[in-house]
Amino acid sequence: MQPTEDPDVLLARRLRALRKHQWSGRVVTQGQLAEVLGGLSVALVSSWEKISHPTPPPLRHLETYALFFATERSVEREPFRLLRLDELTPVERASRDQLLDELSDLRIAARQPATGTAIEPAAKRTLWDFPYDQDVTIACAPLPASMLAGVPFTDPTNPDYLRMARFADLDALIELYGHIRARNPDNQVKCRTSDELRPDDFTSHLVLIGGVDWNLATRDMFLRVEMPVSQLTRPDDDDFGAFTVLEDGEELRFEPHVAKDGDRRTLIEDVAHFYRGPNPYNRNRTVTFLNGMFGRGTFGAVRALTDARFRDRNEAYVRDRFAEADTFSMLSRVPVVNGRVVTPDWTIPENRLHEWSEDRLGDRSGT
Repeated sequence: MQPTEDPDVLLARRLRALRKHQWSGRVVTQGQLAEVLGGLSVALVSSWEKISHPTPPPLRHLETYALFFATERSVEREPFRLLRLDELTPVERASRDQLLDELSDLRIAARQPATGTAIEPAAKRTLWDFPYDQDVTIACAPLPASMLAGVPFTDPTNPDYLRMARFADLDALIELYGHIRARNPDNQVKCRTSDELRPDDFTSHLVLIGGVDWNLATRDMFLRVEMPVSQLTRPDDDDFGAFTVLEDGEELRFEPHVAKDGDRRTLIEDVAHFYRGPNPYNRNRTVTFLNGMFGRGTFGAVRALTDARFRDRNEAYVRDRFAEADTFSMLSRVPVVNGRVVTPDWTIPENRLHEWSEDRLGDRSGT
């Protein structure tokens, strides 16, 4: 029996085969590939293909490999070009995803120490897995000044100053930040309030926590992305706001359920919104909305994809429901029992209030 080649050698052979044999009668030179990969040196590309002591490329370059070799349109004219992800057909997108999974598995195996045991396959990619070495910025609303008055440690001149004390939706932020960091140990994940955002933050993978009442970045982004969903503000304590959807010329309205007893208000059920699409400031990055009419709805939107009991089934539902769409939106119910959020199960039709993607405009499920 012949010995099994090392995973790094298998990866090197696969990269070389893609370059020389992916398309019949057409060979991509190392120089051409280096240019497509962002003007890299030919020597660096060559080091990835060496059978003797190869160097596995970073994951971000494997993502470019997968995108480039997913379609022959990449080489239909010179100089060769790299298509955007949203330019791929469904068949090309499936080819890209399959190739990226293959190359990623080989790279992960190549980076693991030899133990004589079988290499575990790479974990399935989720909505919270971002490309290697790409920044992620989580933006929350700042608490209004009226709420910070008299709160300890919110004054920067105080020796015990706590920057996070001015963040709204802290429960959602802590939950999501920990999950994203665990899924992306090699990425920089930053937390900002919406009034702290810098130009580079807007062009990273941008995750917006909280609704339009306080989060100015969420309010701005609603104006810049195209979708049929809007969020109305809560002008006073007796108007609880709503999400509205324009569908076939008719406006649908989805409101939280709040029980009133004299001056007492009890939230029974909130409405959560999850949106994912290309970042309008940088089409090679994403923007994500996680917002509710109240903080508990925002927390429910986060928990739907972080709660260990529900995240896998909700992820599976999203993959099946929205297939190859890069842009999609979901409104769902978030039950609140004794003040505590119950994670929404998106596989239950009654929990899904409205669903939309750029390929399925106006498609609605649930009531």
